[in-house]
Amino acid sequence: MKVLVTGGAGYIGSITVERLIEAGDEVVVFDNLYQGHRAAVHPDATFVEGDLANRAQVDEVMAAHRPDAIMHFASHTLVGESMEKPFLYLGDNVTNGLNLLQSALAHGVKRFILSSTANLFDQPERMPIAEDERIVPGSPYGESKFILERMLYWLDRTMGLRYAALRYFNAAGASPTRGEDHHPEYHLIPLVLQVAQGKRDKITIFGDDYPTRDGTCVRDYIHVMDLADAHILAMRALDQGSRTYNLGNGAGFTVKEVIQVAREVTGHPIPAEVGPRRPGDPAVLIASSDKIRRELGWQPRYPDLRDIIASAWQWHQAHPNGYGDRPS
Repeated sequence: MKVLVTGGAGYIGSITVERLIEAGDEVVVFDNLYQGHRAAVHPDATFVEGDLANRAQVDEVMAAHRPDAIMHFASHTLVGESMEKPFLYLGDNVTNGLNLLQSALAHGVKRFILSSTANLFDQPERMPIAEDERIVPGSPYGESKFILERMLYWLDRTMGLRYAALRYFNAAGASPTRGEDHHPEYHLIPLVLQVAQGKRDKITIFGDDYPTRDGTCVRDYIHVMDLADAHILAMRALDQGSRTYNLGNGAGFTVKEVIQVAREVTGHPIPAEVGPRRPGDPAVLIASSDKIRRELGWQPRYPDLRDIIASAWQWHQAHPNGYGDRPS
């Protein structure tokens, strides 16, 4: 199958490209390199630098490569930034997604995988969170993904576009050749590993008075390679109809547990200090992945937190300056 991957030079996108190529698929990466890295693109993928905001560029890549399916990762993704710059998210994420969908249907593409988010569930009533949990987006970022999910729902009903919306929680870890390199970095595991690398003096824990087993927030971490495999399984299943899945381990780890495992993996003391809570941080977020396990047989290969952190640490040790194309 020929797959167009938007955002295929980014963290999750590049590792999904790697897994697609290993599975024998032909891949075209479309990325503006705003957050992505040219060096992260698999050498067997066709790379096209372009911007989803430019409809003519989107039409050009569609006409030139005629994909069978699209995986859409390209997005602004920072919850906090979206609270400060809502139009960047409610504007760019939605408009760019609409450009992509219109072009896809104009060129006969009828399979679409959306990288969605757990930020749809800001006020979950049940834990772990299943697909039928009520949707209350926690930010303009989450709202932008929900709008795209609703677009896909109606395009399935009206134009036969088969889609999978994959709502995932905390992607982490690395493949042997590709990892997480954001500038600036906001995610807990790479931030903790930056302390072990000597790039930071300490890690800040935002609140230790939550109603959890050690007072710190509980989050569901999923290995990025397991996440990539879920995208591929969902894409192959679209002939049987559209679908929505939540993706996670189904088990949560506290911030203190993540830091302690990182200490054990790296052999570094990783100093930590407690700061004030961040507004809007729920105490616990854990996904139920029962539906995709039951329907598609998806089974995470790396559910252990130690394996997740160890894979990230190995990549960061091998790439101390990340991909080397931006200041560290």
